[in-house]
Amino acid sequence: MSAAAAYSVRDGIAVITMNNPPVNSMSAANRAVVGDGLRKAEADSAVKAIVLIGSEKAFSGGAEIREFNTEKARQSPVLPELNDLQDALKKPLVAAIGGFALGGGLELALGCHYRVAMPKAQLGLPEVKLGLLPGSGGTQRLPRVVPMAEALRMMTTGSTVSGDKAKQLGLVDEVVQGSLLEGAIAFAKKLVAEGKGPKRIRDLPAKIEGDVKAFFEAARAEVKKTSRGYPAPLEIVACCEAAATLPFDEGRKFERARFMHLVEGVESKAMRHMFFAERQTAKIPDVPEDTPTREIRGAAVIGAGTMGGGIAMNFANAGIPVTIMDVTQEAVDRGVAKIRANYASTVSKGRLKQEEMDKRMALIRPVTDLAAGKDADIVIEAVFERMDVKQDMFRKLDAVMKPGAILATNTSTLDVDAIAAVTKRPQDVIGTHFFSPANVMRLLEVVRGKATAKDVLATTMKLGKTLRKVPVVSGVCDGFIGNRMVEKYGQQSLFLLDEGCSPAQVDAAAYKWGMAMGPLAMGDMAGLDIGWEIRKRRYVERPNFVYSRIGDKVCELGRYGQKTGKGWYKYNLPDRKPIPDPEVDAIIEQYRKDNGIKVRQISDEEIVERLIYALVNEAAYILEEGIALRASDIDMVYLTGYGFPPYRGGPMFYADTVGLPKVLAAIEKFSQGYMGEVWKPAPLLVKLAKEGRKFNG
Repeated sequence: MSAAAAYSVRDGIAVITMNNPPVNSMSAANRAVVGDGLRKAEADSAVKAIVLIGSEKAFSGGAEIREFNTEKARQSPVLPELNDLQDALKKPLVAAIGGFALGGGLELALGCHYRVAMPKAQLGLPEVKLGLLPGSGGTQRLPRVVPMAEALRMMTTGSTVSGDKAKQLGLVDEVVQGSLLEGAIAFAKKLVAEGKGPKRIRDLPAKIEGDVKAFFEAARAEVKKTSRGYPAPLEIVACCEAAATLPFDEGRKFERARFMHLVEGVESKAMRHMFFAERQTAKIPDVPEDTPTREIRGAAVIGAGTMGGGIAMNFANAGIPVTIMDVTQEAVDRGVAKIRANYASTVSKGRLKQEEMDKRMALIRPVTDLAAGKDADIVIEAVFERMDVKQDMFRKLDAVMKPGAILATNTSTLDVDAIAAVTKRPQDVIGTHFFSPANVMRLLEVVRGKATAKDVLATTMKLGKTLRKVPVVSGVCDGFIGNRMVEKYGQQSLFLLDEGCSPAQVDAAAYKWGMAMGPLAMGDMAGLDIGWEIRKRRYVERPNFVYSRIGDKVCELGRYGQKTGKGWYKYNLPDRKPIPDPEVDAIIEQYRKDNGIKVRQISDEEIVERLIYALVNEAAYILEEGIALRASDIDMVYLTGYGFPPYRGGPMFYADTVGLPKVLAAIEKFSQGYMGEVWKPAPLLVKLAKEGRKFNG
């Protein structure tokens, strides 16, 4: 046996222990040694039963994703061949599941004749999260041991069940207390003693009752509601229908064909890109992984508004005591009440227990005295987005915070270096740009100033992970990565209104393409006054930066979006559904007349290209300037912070799939049209397009 697995025999029970750290992935090497172990045990007359086990952490985490679309993925034995070997065994085979059995790992376990698991083990088929379906019999075997409705739910959502829950569902035969190995061997001995041989799942009927056709019609309709742009969930329904209506081998053949179709599709490649891109964000070339970090035992947040409260919740959720401060008791009380209401809403929906809410609230200390947070290991400023206000706050923080404390600013656009410059410890200053709502959104832009110490950067990146964020490093520039790009996106959305589009048409085209919401509805949600303040600053600082003044006209009427019940749309609050407003149509029409703009018909395709390619072009500048470390980091910013559809892989990956020459050609065409001067192609885009290369690799 290879070092990838250990083989031993105890009292007539062969034990094959997978050893492929960290998660026992079903790599080509691991598949080979498992197959060798099974054949060895079958041939040994002294062996009466077989136990297949991983580590306490992982039975198997599934396929080795890095091998997808490579020769290793096709190297024999592939997982279906292992399943055939399992089915052919004449001796009972027991899967011993500790930690997690996911994807191909659970399919391997389903190929075993029996399964035992630890109570808190996690079992699931999450392939849908990579734009795939279980491709090694999972869609055929799971519905034969678990009720079809539950099997569909698990596979179309990618959710897991515990060992205890799996026992209730019929997915495992026994829950093991204490030692997993000893429990599995005892279970195997019992099988031998009772004369029980192999129990193949393939020989069982699918667990479905009633009208099969009607069941799957309803299932297909339900899944279609939530699978916008994602082909995999509907393919899973089709495969489960095959499990219920076809002989096992035919169903498995159907499943394999659909799997191969998906694995070669752009949606799955995009989601796999996202999977690896998230892991790349932690890699900073000049900050080694072993860089010492500062201990974060307590935090402070300055500002108890919506953003500050959300940031404080992140710390409480992670079990870190946090002091939240504002200038008046009224402001603090209002902020804490909002936090409490957010938690209470989660409790009411059954996603949080009351005792856990109470525990988290107890970690939040409201104060009005800045000095009350002086002993915090990190303080995050979340005050009004204006340079003089932030600089004043950092002077005060510099005076009261303990030595070694990290001073972080939640600015979304302002110069972190200018903020750091007013302190005597610029090396301790860093940007932590949370996204709203801060207690929900996964993105955290970590802005590295020119003086930011490496250990401060390493600590903040580590903290981001602790807070369950996706931290992405950005250099200092106006707007950093995300907001610098979204400004160009918003600019085009207004130009489209100039030329003939309605807000609803722009938003509908973006939504249909896959964005979580259109740019104008997004502006209403964020608050149009925020963008207005930025534009007014731009008019002074960057007079050559061209905007449509339609946005200003709307704001001048006090239409700031959802907060005021009117923005680009009107809202019947508390309902936040956008309703087209004739008043806005009139504003736009008058603006066109006043500026002599010729109206034309604009296709949805052009709308999408102008919006998305505006992102791509600005991102190319950002990448070339070194503001972002890599193209995949830019993709992660948009995938986790701006509602970019995962099945498109982020703006840079999407541009790669379209082809950079085609993207460049479109930009050059737009440069000849309305406000064409804003479409100057980024030199990096031009270079890569001419060389036939991509942003990602």
